[in-house]
Amino acid sequence: MSAREQILFWSLATASFLLLLILFQGILLPFIVGLAVAYFLDPFVDYFERLGLPRAIGASMVLGGAGLIVIALVLLVFPLLKAQFSSMAEGLTFVILDLQRGYPKVLDNLREIVDEQVVMEGKRALLGASSTLINWFLSLLGGAWRSGAGLINILGLVVMTPVVAWYLLRDWDRLVTRIDSWLPREHRSVILEQASLINDALASFVRGQATVCLIMAVIYAVLLELVGLNYGLVVGLIAGVTSFIPYVGAAIGFFLSTALAYGQFGELGPVILVAAIFFVGQLIEGNILTPKLVGGRVGLHAVWIVFSLLAGGSLFGFVGMLLAVPVAAVIGVLARFLLKRYLESSMYQGRPADPPDSNQ
Repeated sequence: MSAREQILFWSLATASFLLLLILFQGILLPFIVGLAVAYFLDPFVDYFERLGLPRAIGASMVLGGAGLIVIALVLLVFPLLKAQFSSMAEGLTFVILDLQRGYPKVLDNLREIVDEQVVMEGKRALLGASSTLINWFLSLLGGAWRSGAGLINILGLVVMTPVVAWYLLRDWDRLVTRIDSWLPREHRSVILEQASLINDALASFVRGQATVCLIMAVIYAVLLELVGLNYGLVVGLIAGVTSFIPYVGAAIGFFLSTALAYGQFGELGPVILVAAIFFVGQLIEGNILTPKLVGGRVGLHAVWIVFSLLAGGSLFGFVGMLLAVPVAAVIGVLARFLLKRYLESSMYQGRPADPPDSNQ
């Protein structure tokens, strides 16, 4: 197959994948979540297989254990979360009113320090940014509801995800072997090398970052509850779950918790203490958890992750956001491979000069 034929083949394959994604994005959520669950739990099934258990039994044990953990967490945490969400919705109204009442005082203090025009420009910029952020968040929630959070789709997600995950876990090695048998023999070693790099990147992000998010959610929730902040559990979980987006989780938790602390305590001390929790949390996440659990194998810059999430959500909704980081990891590995080939080619290094003609 010539280079032109290879480019045409992979271009058509990519276009077909995008077309199928657009056509079936409304029903893809259970399959994508099931694939993610299977990918996350496959090492545990491999462990039981090394102990001599068949993969079907190992998959059943691992999925059953994970299901029991999820059910226990839902039964224990969900009632508390529901109560906190309900009261937080009411409490935020009073917090906003308190902030609005205190807003003129803040403006008066600022006018004593800087020019009034600067203050008004900052006010307009702040209001514009807040409006944009709220509209984006609401559109994201609407997209999540349309693409996978309707009542019927929730039932389908709950029922289909374990089924898809179990079949994938049971047949994982068989699927890998079958795909390996389809690879072109001439390029098999190169493809397997790149697939190994992609697997390292995905494993580091999916498994490692999921663990980081879980730990950060527990840290934030426990510390905010110890401080005595109302709705600390909800705010901590929101900050932890959204930590997979660089700096976004901490920023959401910081602004939400400090606003709630100001409305609840009305003093500067508790607000500073709440802010310090997120400062320490960022130090723990950036210097301990992420290097240990994620490492440097992901190869994805924070800006690239944020861009991929926004692009995936804009193009394909909630399903696109789920696929954004894995697709970005694949593109990153392939881009580094192509860059390496380019740097080794004569196009970059230049062709060697032709030897002089001895007859001249």
